[in-house]
Amino acid sequence: MSPIKKRRKELGYTLAELAAMVGLRDATIQRYESGEIQNIKKDTILKLAKVLKCSPGYLMGWTELESISSAAEAFVKIPVLGLIPAGVPIEAVEDIIDYEEIPSSYCAGGEKYFALKLKGNSMYPEYHSGDVVILKQQETCNTNEDCAVMINGGDATFKRVVRQKNGIMLKPLNPNYDTLFYTNDEIEQLPVRIIGVFKELRRRSEK
Repeated sequence: MSPIKKRRKELGYTLAELAAMVGLRDATIQRYESGEIQNIKKDTILKLAKVLKCSPGYLMGWTELESISSAAEAFVKIPVLGLIPAGVPIEAVEDIIDYEEIPSSYCAGGEKYFALKLKGNSMYPEYHSGDVVILKQQETCNTNEDCAVMINGGDATFKRVVRQKNGIMLKPLNPNYDTLFYTNDEIEQLPVRIIGVFKELRRRSEK
């Protein structure tokens, strides 16, 4: 049973009653509960959480049931960036186009996160243009991890990083795009700098 359905039944609401309280059709609520619709809009999740007196994280299956009073403590907001200009620390980027919420447990060890809205189809089909990726801010990665990478002082690009003895490849997942290779010398001279490693994908429902 989905968390939404379980919580609705615990509070004694019918589908129609819950739908009316959040301004949706009961058929839509039923599709949420059955899992037919998985990418629920952030605003809708917040409305459901308020009505069902629980945290958004519980409804998404990320956390155990907690009261609405502790919901704010369970999540932190991070900025969604449209681009990351050269030479500007991520914390100082002003091109903030939105915010996303992540579980506060992500930051328990002092880790920092940011989000990047993707443009283009170089990472299709795994990632779509318009997707938001949650990235852990760090300067190193393992091979075959998807990362935000700054190249030669340009805006950040999002690619799969494949490490080799003599350099790294920045590999698109779409075969219509070319793989880029940088030697160890080029990595230092250009430079090529990893600024974030993929943690989570956020995709909006397509209408």
